[in-house]
Amino acid sequence: MAGPMGRMMAGGGPENRSLDFKVSGRRLLAQFKPERLTLYAMLACVVVSVGLNVVGPKILGQATDLVFAGIIGRQMPAGASKEEVLARMRERGDGQVADMLRSTDFTPGEGIDFTAVGHVLLLAVGVFLIAGLLMAVATRLVNRTVNRTMFRMREDVQTKLSRLPLSYFDKRQRGEVLSRATNDIDNIGQTLQQSMGQLINSLLTIIGVLAMMFWVSWLLALVALVTVPLSFVVATRVGKRSQPHFVQQWRTTGKLNAHIEEMYTGHTLVKVFGRQDESAAQFAEQNEALYEAGFKAQFNSGVMQPLMMFVSNINYVLVAVVGGLRVASGALSIGDVQAFIQYSRQFSMPLTQVASMANLVQSGVASAERIFELLDAEEQEADPKAAERPEELRGRVALEHVSFRYDPEKPLIEDLSLKVEPGHTVAIVGPTGAGKTTLVNLLMRFYDVSGGRITLDGVDIARMTRDELRAGIGMVLQDTWLFGGTIAENIAYGASREVTRGEIEEAARAAHADRFIRTLPDGYDTVIDDEGSGVSAGEKQLITIARAFLSDPVILVLDEATSSVDTRTEVLIQKAMAKLAHGRTSFVIAHRLSTIRDADTILVMENGSIVEQGTHTDLLEAGGAYARLYKAQFAQAVAEVD
Repeated sequence: MAGPMGRMMAGGGPENRSLDFKVSGRRLLAQFKPERLTLYAMLACVVVSVGLNVVGPKILGQATDLVFAGIIGRQMPAGASKEEVLARMRERGDGQVADMLRSTDFTPGEGIDFTAVGHVLLLAVGVFLIAGLLMAVATRLVNRTVNRTMFRMREDVQTKLSRLPLSYFDKRQRGEVLSRATNDIDNIGQTLQQSMGQLINSLLTIIGVLAMMFWVSWLLALVALVTVPLSFVVATRVGKRSQPHFVQQWRTTGKLNAHIEEMYTGHTLVKVFGRQDESAAQFAEQNEALYEAGFKAQFNSGVMQPLMMFVSNINYVLVAVVGGLRVASGALSIGDVQAFIQYSRQFSMPLTQVASMANLVQSGVASAERIFELLDAEEQEADPKAAERPEELRGRVALEHVSFRYDPEKPLIEDLSLKVEPGHTVAIVGPTGAGKTTLVNLLMRFYDVSGGRITLDGVDIARMTRDELRAGIGMVLQDTWLFGGTIAENIAYGASREVTRGEIEEAARAAHADRFIRTLPDGYDTVIDDEGSGVSAGEKQLITIARAFLSDPVILVLDEATSSVDTRTEVLIQKAMAKLAHGRTSFVIAHRLSTIRDADTILVMENGSIVEQGTHTDLLEAGGAYARLYKAQFAQAVAEVD
């Protein structure tokens, strides 16, 4: 818990840099390239649907003209033509009314032609029905496209995580990385599903409606366009104010998740040391920061819709006034003005929708940048294409003038040389920070050496693939790792092939885990969770040791592997290891007496260098660093065992 707690106190996570909206947005759209055919089909459906929806008001305008013409014609004397009726009206001094009726196609003496009106209405219903069906198909295609794109993005993230070096995870909180792989991808998916199809529909609607508006009346179209610059100014100003808050919102979400994950993982330790109040205070502080960022982001972007509605209403009033004047002058029919008013609403609505979707889009792009930041992280050096491998894996390990440093300015290991013959057990001891675990990390290529080289059976491990190298190494760490599943499945995890129940049980017996496993309710089929609930710390360690034995490695690496096991059980494990170590090279990092006394070679490390090397007896007789360490740490253990 000390490591995560330390990282929590120190912070971590991505750098606080502002989001480049355009670059990240274009890169997000580029993720849809594999779905081009589906997008083309979706676009075709949307284009036809929008086209039909745009034609609809014009068709309804014809129905209005038919009804109005019937009402006017019924009031006129039969037998006269339209021109004669209008001439008589002008003679009577009703010139303005005559001008207004000039654009109405009525027949004097005839009422409403309900058959014609019915045909027009049926046509309108058919047009809107087909438009709705096509939009439903387009929506389904959008959902399919987005889900498949998110599927690939999750695969990319998973693949990337497997290629990142150990140093990437050492510098970041696990909860923050998990937040990117879960919350941010989910947010991108929801954003695209809610906005992608609607955004395309809105943009095409704006274009189609604008074309119809110019067709009906270029003057009214210009009037409607007066408010467009105002809408653009509102959208850009509000967008620039809200975008940084969305970036901060998702960054804070990652930090909060990291805190929750660490506090949950270490909840026992938190209670033991009475840190509940500090933990709660930190949670409250980060929760407050998330609230502030979320509130500011939603408030700033939420202001956009009412502002756009206000601009839309101004547009509606202007169109209604100018349209009324055009009808009065006879330049337009009532149906055309009715259609145009509908078009003005259709024109304003998508503008408002595009503006109101800005908060969704900004939030999604903010999450996308966090994903791209992860995908752009520097990967571990790729395996060589022409990889080498030993002719026969025997376990001869040699370190030749190896140097390494985590921080370029702070050397840790300098000019370290070591040769280990096959079948030998090497114990590595030394104070904390001496470089014991680092040495094992270099052997496993979790980190690459800064200088020198490490060879396995004469082959530089840098010339081998990591999978090939690690396949021959079995490793047990001080921190046990189990996953949700049966005990048998957890042990079998160490094998690179299908194994039988007998092989699993044999490995458990070798690790002295068989006895306690059989006392459990379901034996090897007992289900445990990833925290190992139901088994003790020592029993979890035995399971992980059995897992390493089952892998049948050439090299065994045990990093404080018996720290959670009692002394008597450890002696039994060492006896089993002595039997299993035949033909294997073993590296053991431990402070327990039995491990060190039985080793073929003991390495004493201080400040990244080997200061002493030899057997237990030889090093005690030398009276150097090992002897001092032995007296300080192992004298009491000798008394207990002997």
